[in-house]
Order: sequence, then C-alpha cells, then structure tokens
Amino acid sequence: MTPKNAITTPEIGIVMGSDSDLGVMEATIPVFNKFGINFEMTVASAHRSPQRASEYAASARARGLKMIIAGAGHAAHLAGVLAAHTTLPVIGVPIDSSCLQGMDALLATVQMPPGIPVATMAIGKSGARNAAILAVQILAVADPVLAEKLAADKIAMAEQVAQKAEKVNARIQAQQVG
Repeated sequence: MTPKNAITTPEIGIVMGSDSDLGVMEATIPVFNKFGINFEMTVASAHRSPQRASEYAASARARGLKMIIAGAGHAAHLAGVLAAHTTLPVIGVPIDSSCLQGMDALLATVQMPPGIPVATMAIGKSGARNAAILAVQILAVADPVLAEKLAADKIAMAEQVAQKAEKVNARIQAQQVG
C-alpha cells in the first residue's frame, strides 16, 4: 500500500470549466478514494482559457493520465474541446448552473461530431459520481484487483437495498390492520 505522503502519478484528470463547478465535481472524490485511484483536479475553460484547456488535454497522456472527466455548465464545450486534443477517453459531466437547469450543458456535451466521442453522464452530482465509477470500471478492464473491488462494491450495494426492503416491509406490516 502506498503511504499517504508518497508522490504518485494521477490516473484520472478532472477538469471543470469554473471553480463554481467544484460543488458538483467533488462528488468524484469519495469514489476515487474508495477504490484507491489517484487523480488530479483543475480548472480550464473551453471559452475563457482555450489554450489552457487544449494544452491540458494534449499533455495528459505524457503526464500519465489514463482518462479525463470534464464538468461544465452553460452550454460550455469543455469535454469536446478536451476530446479534440487527446486520444484518451473523455467522460463529460453536464453541470446544472444555468437557467436551463443543465439541459444546455447536456446537449453541448452529448452532441459530439463523429470521431470525437465523449461519454456523457447525467446532469449534476449523480453524473459526477457515475463518471468516477465509469472511470474506475474502465481502469478495471486491465486491473483484476480493481475489478474484484468493483464486484464487491456491487454486492454491497445489493445487500444495502435488501436491508432497506426489509425495513420498508416491516414498517408496512406494522401499519396493516390484522
């Protein structure tokens, strides 16, 4: 096990279009911590700092990243810009920061031209969490230990659902007139 203070190379890059997106994108952190995945997080805007965004994506593979998660709102094209500058997988997370409640961001992220794919998640925090889980699943293709951790996590989720179902059933039975 790697000591907490050891320098490690991030496998996942998380980019957000603005620091105001941090409240959504930080939903990735518990997932990566749970599975022991090293990541880095930064801000780069497709529109306000396009050179920073393109340089980040273009250098990602050489820096050891295996994929990028991009979160942006207001119809920003961050995920697509990053995908255009790398051959790494890019996972997009639409942020619900506009008056359109993220629908603009969803369409800007999911509607990519042929040849520039972006795997697009749901709008908001659940999308960010699923982006992290998808990233772990992609890494697990080549990592049997990580694949086992994912399988155990799915079993634990199923067990939690079964426990919740028992609680609901017990509550309903207690309310029924017998």
